[in-house]
Amino acid sequence: MIKIYKYGQVSNDEIFARENIDAGVEDIVLDIIYNVRKNGDKALYDYAEKFDKVKLSSLEVTEAEIDEAFASVDSAFIEIVKEAKENIVAFHKKQVREGFLTEGEDGIVTGQKVTPIERVGLYVPGGTAAYPSTVLMDSVPAKIAGCKEIYMVTPPSRDGKVNPAILAAAKIAGVDRIFKVGGAQAIAALAYGTETIPCVDKIVGPGNAFVAEAKKQVFGKVSIDMIAGPSEILVVADDTNNPRHIAADLLSQAEHDKMASAVLVTDSMAFAEAVSCELEKQIPTLPRAEIARYSIDKNGKIIVSDNLMSAIEIANEIAPEHLEICVDNPFDYLDSIKHAGSIFMGKYCPEALGDYFAGPNHTLPTSGSARFSSPLSVDDFVKKSQFTYYTREALSKVYDKIATFARKEGLDAHARSAEVRFED
Repeated sequence: MIKIYKYGQVSNDEIFARENIDAGVEDIVLDIIYNVRKNGDKALYDYAEKFDKVKLSSLEVTEAEIDEAFASVDSAFIEIVKEAKENIVAFHKKQVREGFLTEGEDGIVTGQKVTPIERVGLYVPGGTAAYPSTVLMDSVPAKIAGCKEIYMVTPPSRDGKVNPAILAAAKIAGVDRIFKVGGAQAIAALAYGTETIPCVDKIVGPGNAFVAEAKKQVFGKVSIDMIAGPSEILVVADDTNNPRHIAADLLSQAEHDKMASAVLVTDSMAFAEAVSCELEKQIPTLPRAEIARYSIDKNGKIIVSDNLMSAIEIANEIAPEHLEICVDNPFDYLDSIKHAGSIFMGKYCPEALGDYFAGPNHTLPTSGSARFSSPLSVDDFVKKSQFTYYTREALSKVYDKIATFARKEGLDAHARSAEVRFED
């Protein structure tokens, strides 16, 4: 049963605290990366047999496999995916940045140019659940940014195939190539390349502890989006809500995996108890009841605060991945929210809306990192270069200042590089 606390009885650090990940993960991932770098495709085939329990004949998904999968997916679902894609496109197009150029006296020109990252690798989880929504969320902003090559890796099932809904979403999104590989070995392949899988410049997408650790270890060789932890939701709700609705929202994250966290902050003890009772009714009805049960019992919490503004302050301290503000006038509180990955406003905006359909991205900062990082966006798929142009006349007015500054730092060659142009 979910734990109920009066605010002050549990520290904010404990609210999203989780069991420690096995310290052996780091060493296991280090060995996997080394093996993939050394043995390439052979290592990937071996890991497919070991971890995915399948003997693959090839690593790349063929066009025939994609077409077959697309044809097998219910046409109504295909239309939903297409509509969701359009919503995601519309939202992310607003994020496109332009470069700039400024002209000063004596012909001085400075500016910034924005260039798409050329090769991007998308990690799409498999295993206990398949996520065609992640395909859209990771690939659409990359497409809008103008990335030339978008590759996707995802674990195969035991029949050697990829989930048809994932392949259908990839076709709709315009992913260029797809590979049947998951786990840390997929991250290693994208970072260093193999005979079949090209190396990329950036890797994005969520995964388990091994994927997260692999992304951490290859960072520097390639860029990554973030180190994502287990999913989490914090709901701020008053007692004008239906307890059934709030319990359902908490379970929408608890069913992800056993390490997921679902937290309610409310100003009513009676409402807290009503939601707790409702959770007990709903959990047994879920197909993933075992996972949700573990998540709620181990990581779930209800915090009873003095008032709604206190609840918002608690949310800011925690900086949750998903934050629901379930009140009648949610925009009254929006300016007070400082730290959250994605904010869902009002009683009819469940977090699931953001997972699939509304348009904002669902790849979000976790574990309190919303204090300093942002959701996946078009910005993640571009890089910026700055440029400077000075005429001789413009440099003649400042070269001595440059030299003075350089010598203050003990860098005489820097100073001379400016002075030498005016020695004659």
